[in-house]
Amino acid sequence: MGRLAGRKILITGGASGIGRSTASLFLREGAAVAVLDRSAGGSEGVFVPGDVADPDSVQQAVPAAVAALGGLDGVVNAAGIFSAAGLADTTADLFSRTLAVNLTGTFLVVQAAAPILLASGAPATIVNIGSGVGITPTGPGSTAYVASKGGVIAMTKALAMELAPSVRVNVVCPGMVDTPMTQGFLRNAAGAVEPELAARYALRRPAAPEEIAAAILFLTSADSSFVTGIALPVDGGRTFH
Repeated sequence: MGRLAGRKILITGGASGIGRSTASLFLREGAAVAVLDRSAGGSEGVFVPGDVADPDSVQQAVPAAVAALGGLDGVVNAAGIFSAAGLADTTADLFSRTLAVNLTGTFLVVQAAAPILLASGAPATIVNIGSGVGITPTGPGSTAYVASKGGVIAMTKALAMELAPSVRVNVVCPGMVDTPMTQGFLRNAAGAVEPELAARYALRRPAAPEEIAAAILFLTSADSSFVTGIALPVDGGRTFH
């Protein structure tokens, strides 16, 4: 029996990166998993096509996931996009698109799923994916991304109050994670992690996506049954270092 035996969980952005690692781990822990993503990619579990930034798409995809799973008692919002652009280089379109996926997309999925979670009759969970930079920015740049993830953190705390006691809502705040989304700035031409980036972390390395998935598992499982409304840094010590 796994830690999620009998659970029915929707994971957005589950076709790659942190979302994919989370889906794989959850399946091994006994959950039934539906992956909501724009393309199937390397997804595991039941694939449900959808765009979290599109309200109509979300309104169709969430019920489709519920039907495929035979219910729903957990959500992980892992869909996200990144831009390193600073203030001068962040266009209005880039800012809007980043917030549309990272912040509004999280809101739309929670809004669609909440009535089902509240009616599930079982302890339910929502885990959002924020970022360590949403707690403490690393420096100049990533204006839209930082704004979107700071918004996810604040919204999570509001949702934790609104959906309690039936639904626990928490946010995981990763640091540097070795995923396809980060390759453009994480590694140098030789393929090594940029020393300047690694030096920001007490553990001197990026996380593997599986390490973030383990934290998401904790907040989804009964191991965290008295935890709600927290922003959990999983960042190799970056936010205190």
